[in-house]
Amino acid sequence: MGFHSPVCRVLRRVKCFVLLLLSLSLLAWITTFSGETLKSVQVPTDTTQALVKKDSLKDELITWTEAPDHLNTPPPKCSQESPLLKGAVNLTFESSMKLKDVESENKGVTEGQYKPSDCTARQSVAILIPHRNRERHLLYLLCHLHPFLQRQQLHYAVYVIQQAGDATFNRAKLLNVGYLEALKDFSWECFIFHDVDLVPENDHNLYICDKQPKHLVVGRNVTGYKLRYKGYFGGVTAMTKDQFHQVNGFSNTYWGWGGEDDDLRIRAELNKMKIVRPPADIARYTMVFHKRDSGNKLNKDRMHLLGRTQQVWRKDGLSSCSYKTVSVERLPLYVNITVDIGKPLS
Repeated sequence: MGFHSPVCRVLRRVKCFVLLLLSLSLLAWITTFSGETLKSVQVPTDTTQALVKKDSLKDELITWTEAPDHLNTPPPKCSQESPLLKGAVNLTFESSMKLKDVESENKGVTEGQYKPSDCTARQSVAILIPHRNRERHLLYLLCHLHPFLQRQQLHYAVYVIQQAGDATFNRAKLLNVGYLEALKDFSWECFIFHDVDLVPENDHNLYICDKQPKHLVVGRNVTGYKLRYKGYFGGVTAMTKDQFHQVNGFSNTYWGWGGEDDDLRIRAELNKMKIVRPPADIARYTMVFHKRDSGNKLNKDRMHLLGRTQQVWRKDGLSSCSYKTVSVERLPLYVNITVDIGKPLS
């Protein structure tokens, strides 16, 4: 019993010492592990800033990719009255003028079409010009008409509708063709039916459509700038797409000169429309002198045809306009549409 007592005391002390060493070792290990863990998650400040910057650029790129509207937002609408208008201008018709000269002065026109670059046009307008063998008149008109329309800040396109063959000229049917063909390119809001020999003098004579059909030629130089007669609706007229469709366009039966514009006025009146005109001091034109074409003789049947407009207008017009397209050429200053519209009934 005496022998075992000292031995037991020594063993207990050794056991306590071992436990103390184990506790200290465990504490040291925990401290070391915690330090290493903390060190492993710390990132240098410059690296953190780089990561934040990278994430910021990434977010910005995603924003631009997902929301490109700021790139495609159209410019603001053009002013109600263009600041580019000059008013009345002196027209000149140089005999030495060439088509390439007019092209070089209208670089903004592509395949006959133009849009203002700094604003959105208030109307889209198709200019329809019936034509055959009048190249000089067409050149003069294009020379003055393109800058005239650009100053009005319009989205527009010029279509020249050429009658193929040597049959009697039919202005009205060519304009029906022009309307139908132009709508294949774009849903134009407004159509200007324009004789090739009339050149506008004042750019305040706006080539836009109104709530009613608009007659733009109040006066011309050869008539002392007076209206030819009270119901005159020829030369240059403006109608919306819907207005022209509602009256079924022009009649197709007016071969030769005269009558088709009065027929169109009657159609408008039958549909409860009223012809409007700009002020006389603005709606002025210069008519380029020419002799009447041999293929465009006076239409002797025009009065007879006018007498039956009320009975036939629903059947005779856009709804019955048959033709064959010979060619469509997209030239720098205009779209040239050549068509075979047939011949008058004998």
